[in-house]
Amino acid sequence: MSKSARFGCLCCTYDYETPKTLVIQSTKIGCMFRLVQFVVLLYVVGYVCVVRKAYQERDSVISSVTTKVKGFAYTNTSYMEPRLWDVADYVIPPQGENSFYVLTNVIMTPKQTQSRCPELPSPSTTCVDNHNCFEGHNDPRGSGIQTGLCVNYSATVQTCEVLSWCPLEEHTKLPKPALLNAAADFTVLIKNSITYPKFKVNRRSILPHINSSYLKKCEFNRSTDPYCPIFRLKNIASEAGEDFQDMAVKGGILGIFIDWSCDLDWGAHRCFPKYSFRRLDSKNPVNNVAPGYNFRFAKYYQTPDGQESRTLIKAYGIRFDIIVFGTGGKFGIVPTIINLGAALTILGLAPKVCDWILLTCSSKKDLYKKNKITHLNDDDTESVSMETTYGTQ
Repeated sequence: MSKSARFGCLCCTYDYETPKTLVIQSTKIGCMFRLVQFVVLLYVVGYVCVVRKAYQERDSVISSVTTKVKGFAYTNTSYMEPRLWDVADYVIPPQGENSFYVLTNVIMTPKQTQSRCPELPSPSTTCVDNHNCFEGHNDPRGSGIQTGLCVNYSATVQTCEVLSWCPLEEHTKLPKPALLNAAADFTVLIKNSITYPKFKVNRRSILPHINSSYLKKCEFNRSTDPYCPIFRLKNIASEAGEDFQDMAVKGGILGIFIDWSCDLDWGAHRCFPKYSFRRLDSKNPVNNVAPGYNFRFAKYYQTPDGQESRTLIKAYGIRFDIIVFGTGGKFGIVPTIINLGAALTILGLAPKVCDWILLTCSSKKDLYKKNKITHLNDDDTESVSMETTYGTQ
């Protein structure tokens, strides 16, 4: 490397850059600069402060939920004796964690006992003789354990005999309309307690102004009474865009969403729940295998001769999932300082943006570069200093 090249590299190492103020009297450039500043301020004030409330500390809600369903239904059908249904019959189980289930339709198989009976006909259970049946064979999709015998199911069909609860549950057609369509007028009281531990704030869905007399007559209505914690089931379905009677036939799942997002700068007394509703299970009619919601349970009895019997119930109904969410926000000095520093940094980008536009996109960019950037060395500095000194003398 030559001596001049080494000297040039050494000079670049010790270069020092300092900002230079250049005042450009131009309406167009001035408007562009103020526009950039305005956009930055609009983002900081409008979005960061007003919308996001980034000056606040945040805390997530901690919640507990209990429910109480009320209502009666009466049924009288050809395959079931007249019956009155109350809470103990149609709310299964009596207590659920952030959910409750309401029975709306049933297929009942009464007076079952543990004995032997023909399996229900299907391609895998029909038989010609005992060679088609296997003793001890257990098909999870079947109704019991095969005994190895081929018996008459009807005058024309033979099936393998099984050890099971007999008579077997048959695949009968679901009642339509739903057997307990009166469940549409049942009501549920949702008691929801929440806390924001960081801010020591506790709230309930039963607000302080609600007393027992008001609770006996109020009912949730989004426009007239949005804070009443008592909901009619058909109104929940309607708010979710569903028809309760249609859902009641095969069952389904409805979500009750309680939003406790609160601005605690205004005080905890202005923190109220906001309710919304949505269907959670799939209702797509195209290729919707196993739609609805159902399960089986049994009620057991003891006959006078000491034999155990049961009534098998295939229950169709609507499960209501209560989903509580939300965040509480309150002014905090640390997030305020952090976001104020970020805002000033972003605001400092406005001159940089304008400089870049001037030096690269402007028609007078060469003139601006000539006046914006000046290169001085030590000799130039000394000459300027001497001129200033002699000039003053």
